[in-house]
Amino acid sequence: MPATRLGRDFHLLWSAAVSSRFGDALRTPALALLAATLTRDPRLIAAITVAGQLPPLLFGLLGGVYADRWDRRRTMALVDGVRAALVAALAVAVAVDRAGIVTLLLAAFLLAALAALFDAASFALLPSVVSPTALPRANGRLQAGTAVAGGLIGAPAAGAAFALAPALPFALDAVTFAVAALLVLALSPLAPAAGQRRAAVRLPRSRGGRRAAASKGHAGVDVPGGAAGGTGGRRGSLRAEMTTGLRWLRGNRTLWRVALLTAASNLAISGLLAVLVLHALEVLRVPPAGYGLLTATAIVGGVVGALTAGRIAARVGTLPALRAVLAAQTVALAGFALSRHPVWAGLALAVFAAGTSVWNSLWTSYGQQQVPAILLGRVGAAQRMLGLLSAPVGAALAGLVAGAYGTVPVTVAATGTFALVTVAAWRVLRPAAPAPAADRPTTARTAARPGPPPSR
Repeated sequence: MPATRLGRDFHLLWSAAVSSRFGDALRTPALALLAATLTRDPRLIAAITVAGQLPPLLFGLLGGVYADRWDRRRTMALVDGVRAALVAALAVAVAVDRAGIVTLLLAAFLLAALAALFDAASFALLPSVVSPTALPRANGRLQAGTAVAGGLIGAPAAGAAFALAPALPFALDAVTFAVAALLVLALSPLAPAAGQRRAAVRLPRSRGGRRAAASKGHAGVDVPGGAAGGTGGRRGSLRAEMTTGLRWLRGNRTLWRVALLTAASNLAISGLLAVLVLHALEVLRVPPAGYGLLTATAIVGGVVGALTAGRIAARVGTLPALRAVLAAQTVALAGFALSRHPVWAGLALAVFAAGTSVWNSLWTSYGQQQVPAILLGRVGAAQRMLGLLSAPVGAALAGLVAGAYGTVPVTVAATGTFALVTVAAWRVLRPAAPAPAADRPTTARTAARPGPPPSR
């Protein structure tokens, strides 16, 4: 597939992602609004948010295992079908006034748990849809489309839909999941490329220069440590397969470092987002009616960054681009921390958000290019889990600091954190020497069907 064209399958996948994101943007605010009509206890309302944040940390690695075991296209369609049914049931419960706090907690938790499997399969599927050189552009287009659907269209529409009828946002969300499932099913069923079933998958070299011993995995694939399981085509335990994803990530020096840098960055980003509304109202003197405009600047910046990520990677290379992005974000954060006028703060926030989109697009693409097809689900899940671990910590610390000293110290601390991350990135993110031919993973056109279908 030419790198300049993304193709029919990508546009189907893009449409499915945008449809799902639009539904998410309708459902998430509606859950909060519905909870507020049921209780004014902030602990219960916050518990719904926590219920939606825990599953990626609890089940992310498990989702990666099944994304590698099962046909990824069918897995995504099945998950979206289940989510459509779940949200439709919630819409009915809301319509007949049978949805209580416990119902909302269960819905938020189950939807997030299903999303862990969907995200792992989606990460692993994209390299089978576009060529390796087109991955940065494809990931950028996905980020841009979902940002527009979620931030510029879905979020403003959520309040209006809820005002018309509390069940309406959930009913629309169910429709978007059903549409996304049909779009994913319309993707071309991709058979494994020649030689994939006998390809060797090895752990990267450890610091001592030795490799982990490889045992025979399913379908004749050599997977380290019994990654795909046992001998004679049998899979290993879930724990062993989850561990393999983490071990592979830990053994790849560059991807491991990028994951750690992402976690450190999310510590600052989560803290900043936790106090952004207070900083805007109290420090920048943004009127409540204008807060949406401030956040819209970040969304626009994110879209611009996502659309330019592929060009940046093509021009300077992925790792140099990641280093430069962190430096630009540090400068933007410093400008935001020093700003006392909403216009300048909005511009700084837009630049920072653009950098976040570029970073997300490029590090996702880099992982998809480097990880062997049979491990894409597990390693991708490990990357996301590691990157998200710091987010609750950052939000909690920001709340404590802001409560004691105000929001300005939080913005300064976020700037300092990004400065340290930038210095570390310039020291450790350097292009590695080309791998031997036997070690180069082949992911393009081979990721949709990683192995034989699972037994029932």
